[in-house]
Amino acid sequence: MTITAEQGVQTIQAGSKVTLHFSLKLENNDVVDSTFDREPATLVIGDGNLPAGFEKCLYGLDAGASEIFRIKPENAFGQHNPSNLQTIGRSRFSPDMDLEEGLVISFADQAGSELPGVVKEFDEQTVTVDFNHPLAGKALIFDVEIISID
Repeated sequence: MTITAEQGVQTIQAGSKVTLHFSLKLENNDVVDSTFDREPATLVIGDGNLPAGFEKCLYGLDAGASEIFRIKPENAFGQHNPSNLQTIGRSRFSPDMDLEEGLVISFADQAGSELPGVVKEFDEQTVTVDFNHPLAGKALIFDVEIISID
């Protein structure tokens, strides 16, 4: 935690434990997530739970600050990567699975970790699955209100 001698103010830096309200919106103002209508979120800056582009906006803010930031896709969840679209044989899915576009399916990656994919299209032979983050390629509006900094 940083305390400036003149003001006695705490500012956000790496390792700060921050309690805040936030909203995340698309450019058309559709809300993706928000804590303004529920309990605030608490996180540690630099622990990897927020993309670096979001954390960078928070550095230097004081408790009580309210800011709105526009985050470019490359600083949020990355650009949409066409190589993350995979075509998988329909026979690799359970015959009784009701596939539909937009269905999120959990897959295991090579390390055994869970990897969600979204069904983009399918037919009798193949299923195309998108492994990009659902917000990849989207600019976001990040509205924050800093409640406290420890």
